[in-house]
Amino acid sequence: MAKVRNSVLSNPVLRVNGILKNVYLWMTAGLLLTGLSAYFVGTTPAIYRAIYSSGFGFFLLILLEFGLVFYITAKMNSMSTGRAVGAFLVYSVVNGVMLSYIFLVYTGSVISQAFFTAAGMFAGMSIYGAVTKRNLNRMGTYLIMGLWGLIIASAVSMFFASDTTFFLISIVGVIIFLGLTAWDTQKIVTLADSYGDSMDEDMYVKVSILGALMLYLDFINIFLYLLRFFGRGRRD
Repeated sequence: MAKVRNSVLSNPVLRVNGILKNVYLWMTAGLLLTGLSAYFVGTTPAIYRAIYSSGFGFFLLILLEFGLVFYITAKMNSMSTGRAVGAFLVYSVVNGVMLSYIFLVYTGSVISQAFFTAAGMFAGMSIYGAVTKRNLNRMGTYLIMGLWGLIIASAVSMFFASDTTFFLISIVGVIIFLGLTAWDTQKIVTLADSYGDSMDEDMYVKVSILGALMLYLDFINIFLYLLRFFGRGRRD
């Protein structure tokens, strides 16, 4: 990675804009790794069966995912930039393995439709979060409450499934994560601005990685809920 100029680190506008640019670049790299690993595993039956033939493999992947997210968010200040980058890229691959099932369940056209729709919606809300002068913290509090309600509703729907409930959960999920996209983008801007002139090159990279993880998770969830919404194109 090219060194960050001191003039960028010392200028508030250049620093924030530079971090946002890095966030989107790292997020794109993560999504690319996720897509490639998901496609590779999903289209290679032997590997897919080896991972998912027992519940242990799936459970191990879940633990690894949660562990990596916790590691990146909790240890960001103390870890090296190399470890931060490595953890994010490993997480992207692991999540791709987790999502490999979509290539067995959905058609390529449905996956593409959901992805590009998610990309457009995500871009609009992230831009809004970056430029708005409105404080989104209050909205974020309600969104987190809504997210917990969504998780509970999703768990309950596993036992009382219906097409209407499935449809509503998908719509609400998209709305919640679009709101979180705007809120998380604003948080990244605020975090980048809070360091002031004290931000060095290492922290510049680590803040970019943390921001990329936040927006990556928002995008993936928007994509998955849209995929369910467009699920009428599922394979038989």
